[in-house]
Amino acid sequence: MSTPRRLLLVNGPNLNLLGTREPEIYGTETLADVERIVVDAASALGFEVRAVQSNHEGVLIDAVHAAREDCAGIVINPSGLTHTSVILRDALTGVSLPVAEVHISDVYAREEFRHVSYVRDVAAVHVIGEGVAGYARATRLLIDVITGRADG
Repeated sequence: MSTPRRLLLVNGPNLNLLGTREPEIYGTETLADVERIVVDAASALGFEVRAVQSNHEGVLIDAVHAAREDCAGIVINPSGLTHTSVILRDALTGVSLPVAEVHISDVYAREEFRHVSYVRDVAAVHVIGEGVAGYARATRLLIDVITGRADG
């Protein structure tokens, strides 16, 4: 069976407020802009994208579980769940897909509690603090891992 040419894009709680929530930290681009950036980066390399955003942890976990059926990898910004969710980490580990962790802001330059990431050791790719443009780089790097052009 060949590797599916689809990525799952996961955006966690409060990312539906991009563009209006703390623009001095997160910028003025919207979630629709993020999704377009990822779709454009992936399609340039022959991949499709399925996107999900939820403020509910279980919805995100269900989407991660479903990805094992038809996705080659996961681009995820778990937002606040990065620092709290062992079960989201376990879901990512459980599906055995390569993962790219993305954060719009530099979480290591912010409050100390944001320095903890339960996703860090699960992810093959990390793009931190590059704004929404970081999603494109994370997508390209993850596809490099999936296609064997980079180690993951």
